[in-house]
Amino acid sequence: MTRTVTVLGSTGSIGRQTLDVIAHQKNDFNVVALAAGRNANVLIEQAKAFRPKFVAIADEGAYQAVKDALPGMKVAAGMDAVIEAAKMDADVTMAAIVGTVGLKPTMEAIKRGKTVAFASKECLVAAGQIVMDAVKKHGTTFLPVDSEHNAIFQVLNNGQGVRRIVLTASGGPFRDWAPEQIKVATVEQAIAHPTWSMGPKISVDSATLMNKALEVIEAHHLFGLPSEKIDVILHPQSTVHGMVEYEDGSFLAQMGPSDMRTPIAVCLGWPDRISTPGARLDLTKLSRLDFSQPDTSKFPALKLVREVLAGDQIHSITFNAANEVAVAAFLSRQISFSQIVNTVSAMLEQCHKVAMNSLDDVLACDDNVRTQTHHILKKAA
Repeated sequence: MTRTVTVLGSTGSIGRQTLDVIAHQKNDFNVVALAAGRNANVLIEQAKAFRPKFVAIADEGAYQAVKDALPGMKVAAGMDAVIEAAKMDADVTMAAIVGTVGLKPTMEAIKRGKTVAFASKECLVAAGQIVMDAVKKHGTTFLPVDSEHNAIFQVLNNGQGVRRIVLTASGGPFRDWAPEQIKVATVEQAIAHPTWSMGPKISVDSATLMNKALEVIEAHHLFGLPSEKIDVILHPQSTVHGMVEYEDGSFLAQMGPSDMRTPIAVCLGWPDRISTPGARLDLTKLSRLDFSQPDTSKFPALKLVREVLAGDQIHSITFNAANEVAVAAFLSRQISFSQIVNTVSAMLEQCHKVAMNSLDDVLACDDNVRTQTHHILKKAA
């Protein structure tokens, strides 16, 4: 049976790889909607290749170019158009819009009560309880795309008898660097990830290990586990993506290539297995699998996240929003590498309890944190 798919964030890394898997299984999937931010040229190419019923671009200034290039196809622009795409009747919605801007479209997809493949950890970090409550209310099948959470999902065994889950981290480009070297790392060094091919923002997050800290919060919401049952270990080979330790001493681990098309395929095919065009894991070429504890003096985000989970929702919102602003400032060479986590820590110290009863409350708080973070960085310049 052919499955219908909507891809939100189609021109990003996850969106492109999703369409790569779909093209590989072209007789099994039919794309009904594509939504992108501002990359009009790539969106046009994708629409011509997959012929969806609806195409949305958030950048209203790009509307005419997209519309003219796709005669006979329904095209709309603006955030309302992206939300309209999320409401399309599709068996699977790939929610791959980076950042909290993807919250409203993701929630609309959840309300349809079908399958949502979730690839935006920032949304779950900022509004985890609200999102998971909606998943439960609407009976939505909610599948994690992040390779670590996808791995845990595959081996969790309904969550019975779990002692802890273990998220693996490659350690990024600075795994073996001294703290003094890390403090003065350049943009070029920070985005040179040794294992994964990713965009600049997530590459920097991997260098600070902030991505892993955010994944701890994501795992807390996805699997309903407290902070003390979620561990992070360094695994430079990036072959074991996640593990579950059970009370009887058993470890179940998911292994695979360093290729996001594998977890994407798990989500698109679930509960069945489908093939991908990605590389295969050759066990005969694995000479060793190394594991070690991360040094939180080198990667303070991993220590900071434990304080965040012990706090209120505003701490999680601040953790994510302040990091996004600080990373953008680093990438534009306004601040040093070490100032990224220092800025996040400074913003967390300013947190005070605020009631979060709706998505609008979350987004208002998120916007306020970003404004304050910009102000702090401007004063420090």
